[in-house]
Amino acid sequence: MTSHGARCSPVCIAATLLLLCVLGIALGSAVGSTGFESWLKAWHDDVAWQIVWDIRLPRSVGACAAGALLGLAGSIAQGLFRNPLADPYLLGSASGASLGVAVALALLGGNPFATEWWVRLGLTGAAFLGAVLAVLLTLVLARGVQHTLRLLLAGVIVGVVLGALASLITLMRPDVLQGMQGFLLGSTSFIGWTSCVLMLGVLLVCLVLAFVFSRVLDALSLGESTALSLGLPLAPVRVALVAVLALATGTAVAQTGLVAFVGLAAPHLVRSLVNAKHKALVVLSALMGGVLLLAADLLARMALAPQEMPVGVLTAVLGGGYLLWLMYRSQTAGAQP
Repeated sequence: MTSHGARCSPVCIAATLLLLCVLGIALGSAVGSTGFESWLKAWHDDVAWQIVWDIRLPRSVGACAAGALLGLAGSIAQGLFRNPLADPYLLGSASGASLGVAVALALLGGNPFATEWWVRLGLTGAAFLGAVLAVLLTLVLARGVQHTLRLLLAGVIVGVVLGALASLITLMRPDVLQGMQGFLLGSTSFIGWTSCVLMLGVLLVCLVLAFVFSRVLDALSLGESTALSLGLPLAPVRVALVAVLALATGTAVAQTGLVAFVGLAAPHLVRSLVNAKHKALVVLSALMGGVLLLAADLLARMALAPQEMPVGVLTAVLGGGYLLWLMYRSQTAGAQP
């Protein structure tokens, strides 16, 4: 839904969003259970510096990177399926990641956001592997990527079945229920520098690939027959776009758990600000996703301070409210003569 008055320059929007990301990271490194005090003391206090450098700063950078991955994946999903309600979890990756974590917790035990590096590595790998396998299963059921509707329905079916299997594991092993709850609610609390480097590296690769294939997304927005008439190799490019979608979503979910609505809302907000082709849309959606998750992370830390609200809960509430507002606006616009 693009606003009729959207006349902003993509460069100006990108610069503004980039500035907001930098400001959000700076503010995130200053906000904690002790307020701003440790940030002000960090320059001459080793303990305060360790809090900022080892805990707050990687958490903020990681939140921005995860949000950027989800925003990028959302713009690809909406362009690929030609559906403004498509989100990064549409191909079953979220349920696959949940099943992977449930299996890993049943085998290893513990918390999905535990600080022990071997537990974190095992659960992160399980979440990523589950997300990728879910997307591959969706492709098998859809018999490729030639039929968008079949691919969409296969993703829904895979998501429901794998989600049910994850629930079954938690019923059979009640000791993993608390750990699964932490994963399903989403959290940025234990993102470290290793996770940040991983997400930023994957983000760079996905941005480059999405930028290269943006012409196909533009053609698909005009209809599949139009895209075929232009002589574009739709089948291999669709496979590549699905791979980028799975890689971006799986990486973000593996590090933060399930964070709702960021990938859905980010492209919507960008389109409401600027009329742009996918070459600019994928970049702007990534920046917008980073800003949204950074803002949600800050609100989650401050809303119930000194306790923290799960960031996935906050994004679900805010994202649901945003979608309701979009529905109300569209109905109001349709009712006008």
